[in-house]
Amino acid sequence: MPDGPINTEGLPAIRAGSARVEITPPLGTALAGYFSPRWSDRVEDPLFAKALVLESGGERVALVSCDVICMPADIADPAREMIEQRTGIPGGNVLICATHTHTGPEMRRGRTVIPANEEWLDTVPGLIAEAVDAALADMFDAVLIPGRECEDRLGSNRLGRNPDGTEVFGKEGAIGPAGPIDPELLAMSIRDHEGTVRAMIVNYAMHADTVGGNGISAGWPGRVDSTLRSLYGEQCVTIFLQGACGDINHAHWFKSRWIGKGIQKATQMGRAMAGLAVNATELAEPLETGEIACIFRHEPIPYYTRDEKMRAEVEEKRAMEDKPGRWDFIIQRFDEWELDGQIAQLPIQVIRIGEVMIVGIPSEVFVEWGLEIKHWSPAQFTFVAELANDWFGYIPTTDQAHRGAYGAQPLLSRRLEADGGRKMTDAVQVAMYDLWRQGS
Repeated sequence: MPDGPINTEGLPAIRAGSARVEITPPLGTALAGYFSPRWSDRVEDPLFAKALVLESGGERVALVSCDVICMPADIADPAREMIEQRTGIPGGNVLICATHTHTGPEMRRGRTVIPANEEWLDTVPGLIAEAVDAALADMFDAVLIPGRECEDRLGSNRLGRNPDGTEVFGKEGAIGPAGPIDPELLAMSIRDHEGTVRAMIVNYAMHADTVGGNGISAGWPGRVDSTLRSLYGEQCVTIFLQGACGDINHAHWFKSRWIGKGIQKATQMGRAMAGLAVNATELAEPLETGEIACIFRHEPIPYYTRDEKMRAEVEEKRAMEDKPGRWDFIIQRFDEWELDGQIAQLPIQVIRIGEVMIVGIPSEVFVEWGLEIKHWSPAQFTFVAELANDWFGYIPTTDQAHRGAYGAQPLLSRRLEADGGRKMTDAVQVAMYDLWRQGS
């Protein structure tokens, strides 16, 4: 008889290790997430870099999820280099992503509206590497159990379609949502052979923008972690992979008596998502194959280039005494834009663990691209992790890039050409099948 609750006979030999390292910045650090600075004055809950290392057949990968708004390359790249130097894990086998909390520190250097705490930022790559070091120091024989559940009630597509075909942020005057949601919650528990849950990967697509205010908080993804720890024990480390949620919020298209903002909302959502992750994995079967492989590439995609139409609109708004919306910000960005005609290098990362694929893509990606990646994936389970390894603003669908809503409008939120999302998603599909054929 097996020593634990799972019959491990014949399962692949996989080893795993997990750890968390606190990365909470000092009070007084400006919080990211909006277009005006908020100076942190308390800690609602601490922020962490959470690491999971998996090893099979002599190959190792590391997943690191950080409670921050985004993960620029000038943080991820040095961390990846440190990890490779310290551990021998190839840098391309290390995925570093953000949960997208809107009550964490600014991660982008040189921003004029919300200043970054440069001294704290300088420490983050080392803290990320420290988390991987700690995970490697606590390796154990592991069983991996992936599962899925459906959640279509907590959130909605936050863009509305107008009668004239344009799109807006919000619902006022709109005839309906401008796009879908991704209702799939994916989870994978990592147990030792005695049955103890040592880590949990949770993947769902929704903005982590529930708390607001001036308190530092990991938001609802942090409440997923604390709920799972209250059930499984403090040794359980939750690696939250934010799905393609560039146009997905927790607000509804229907009336609800549930409060829409604050710590209580984050707690409600965290408990619900944790419950789904528990259900998904407690009723699932372990992975029967455990080969590990990884592809890490850069896809060249043009930046947005200012055109005469945008120039005319900027000059029209510049002449107004009372400018609408965020046009002061857009005008400033237009005047300072230095990327006309230049090419971005988008990191594309695909990790295979048996029947599971984990796809790392940068930026805030509209949900339809995440759905397309999953649709064409050869794997049984495909975890799409946005805000991984770099940041290029929002990546809308090609048609929505021309419809004017927040997340699609150039300079305000979009930094790449209108067709950048399609090119990125096509590159992901090629990488997925290249990796899949390697193990066939």
